[in-house]
Amino acid sequence: MPVWLDLPRDQAGGTATQEDVERALACSDPGARELAVLLSPAASPLMEAMAVRARDLTRRHFGRTISLYTPLYLANYCSNGCEYCGFASDRPQRRVHLKPSEMAREMDAITGRGFQELLLLTGERSEPAGVDFLLAGVSLAAERFHHVGIEAFPMTAPEYARMAEAGCSGVTIYQETYDPDRYGRLHRWGPKKDYLERLEAPSRAMAAGMRTVGLGVLLGLSDPVSEALRLFRHANHLRSTYWRSGIALSFPRLRPEAGGFVSPFPVDESMLARIIFAFRIVMPDVPILLSTRERPEFRDGMAGLGVTKMSAGSRTTVGGYGGTEAVDDGQFRISDERSVEEFCAMLRNRGLDPVFKNWDRVFMEAADG
Repeated sequence: MPVWLDLPRDQAGGTATQEDVERALACSDPGARELAVLLSPAASPLMEAMAVRARDLTRRHFGRTISLYTPLYLANYCSNGCEYCGFASDRPQRRVHLKPSEMAREMDAITGRGFQELLLLTGERSEPAGVDFLLAGVSLAAERFHHVGIEAFPMTAPEYARMAEAGCSGVTIYQETYDPDRYGRLHRWGPKKDYLERLEAPSRAMAAGMRTVGLGVLLGLSDPVSEALRLFRHANHLRSTYWRSGIALSFPRLRPEAGGFVSPFPVDESMLARIIFAFRIVMPDVPILLSTRERPEFRDGMAGLGVTKMSAGSRTTVGGYGGTEAVDDGQFRISDERSVEEFCAMLRNRGLDPVFKNWDRVFMEAADG
């Protein structure tokens, strides 16, 4: 494991007191030590103060806006044996992929809902759904959306450069767990079993010219506090090394899937909220995402309290938006099934502005030139 992921003993936070938490909340330049304190048991009685601090910082850096995006699964082929995933190769899923005409139809249906940001997802690299397949999807999406991201298999730097040239603006790749021993046990077989190959993928993407990289851990696989602290160190390493690119953070929790995996480290909503508040306090200018994995009530309450970007009207099946029949079971079950209109109405009722587009790809490309 790289040195920059090591957790010094003085950043463990296990012996923190309420006074330590109050000092962390008042700190003008919080860092790893303050994050550890805010994630410690001593912070539980001060959750309301953390929420207020997170809300104030969110408004200062992002205003009262929530950026919206939606995911589109292009394929569910996978050769990995991830114990917790509905797409794992030993799951009884029908394996499918979208043809270019089907991709276009799905994308047109999504733009019809107002979205200008699309996240394209696949399973592991495969013969029917490899780099060229994903590149075709990116090219079609770039004709329709101002921001196109991908969440797929790790690639080489030249492959990421091809994606960027085709119109891809961002790469999302979660380490799932930063614990190398647990990582090895959970990823039973397949290319994803290579811990370092996955860990270094965000660096390759940023070196290849990607504007943004999304990082995260899958909460429930390992101790959440250790995972959060290592995620913070990973994010800081990337920000200091590739300062021309931006990062975004997400904290997905395990959801029921076809294999029936049971979380060994359950994370309840209170802990998830504390993680989000703590990261907003120590990284005030970084976008934080919250997906439809979470209950509508929780998403409503977290909007603007640290969270600045949310998915809406999502599908985790291949296709499913524009008439293409969703024949698979999906990667996992979503919790928030509200329509885009219902979700936007909720945001407006809370004094928040749903934003479908906050930058112009053509303008940014001209500025770079």
